[in-house]
Amino acid sequence: MDTTQSGGTNTVPKANPKDSMKSTWRHDRSHWTFHHRLYDILDILPDSLDREVPVHSKEDKVPYVPDWQMNRWVMVHAAIPLVIHQVYATYTGRNLGPIAASVLYTIAFKLIAIHELHMLRELGHQYGFFDGDKHERDSVPDVGVKKVLRSLVSTSTFRPLMTVFLSYRTSQTPSTISWVWLFIEIGLYGVVLDFWFYWYHRLMHDVSSLWKYHRTHHLTKHPNPLLTLYADTEQEIFDIAGIPLLTFVSLRLMGLPMGFYDWWICHQFVVFAELAGHSGLRIHATPPSTVSWLLRLFDAELVIEDHDLHHRKGWKKSYNYGKQTRLWDRIFGTCHERIEDLKENVDYVNTVSMPVF
Repeated sequence: MDTTQSGGTNTVPKANPKDSMKSTWRHDRSHWTFHHRLYDILDILPDSLDREVPVHSKEDKVPYVPDWQMNRWVMVHAAIPLVIHQVYATYTGRNLGPIAASVLYTIAFKLIAIHELHMLRELGHQYGFFDGDKHERDSVPDVGVKKVLRSLVSTSTFRPLMTVFLSYRTSQTPSTISWVWLFIEIGLYGVVLDFWFYWYHRLMHDVSSLWKYHRTHHLTKHPNPLLTLYADTEQEIFDIAGIPLLTFVSLRLMGLPMGFYDWWICHQFVVFAELAGHSGLRIHATPPSTVSWLLRLFDAELVIEDHDLHHRKGWKKSYNYGKQTRLWDRIFGTCHERIEDLKENVDYVNTVSMPVF
């Protein structure tokens, strides 16, 4: 770290410009590059500068999102490329090859994520954000415009490519999905993925030699969905491929089919939770899953405020390490008490409407 001399013998650390979360570029287009313009073209920024965001006190009721609305959103969008794929196979009498499948599902992955970002922004303008009475959400920093975009493109490209490479079979079309197994796989995928992520994430905080790769992600104390993978390259690689691969192998070893189409749908459940979990939206929403009801029985369901507190209150020592559930935080004693999204403060009457399109 750079230092400056102070008092002759003492050294005072200088701030690293790369650590800055200052964001001014949206207000000055004179220095925009291709990367700046692409945010504008895709319309994926987390808020609109010309629209207000409601601000709530900590005691205001938190609106509730029914589980079925989020499950419906994910299943409908995950099904679109599957339907296109099946229609092609039915009418041509042949299945897509690996290259064509890679193109279809990579494009679909990106479009679904972009649509979710649009939806999350609209909900933000309707319901506001946690801790909004103290601090607005961090935007994409001036020093990270290119880096954030690269992370989003990498995730939405390499995850579907990895899925095709490891599990795609031209002998199987989407119509071969076993819906009974899929129901089980969706629930277990989130729980098993969270086991691997919990320990990987916790070690990144507890072990100094690993923390240096994770600290960049924690520069944001009030994240937005675009900062979901804002991290050093070493962490990005493991987030994008390492954890999903460990989860896939684990479920296969447990005897589950985990074919390409099953894995595709499971990916969509995870991506939805990753983006929403970094949104800070002031709503009571649990990551979509087929076992949310079971996790709730053990007070092990995750809500948006949980990960928001992980960023806001934690640094090298932290808590709320899970990103799909609170099951492993509950078992290993690393849960943090919620501030706004308390059970007695949830508004179950005036529910949030999550539009599909």
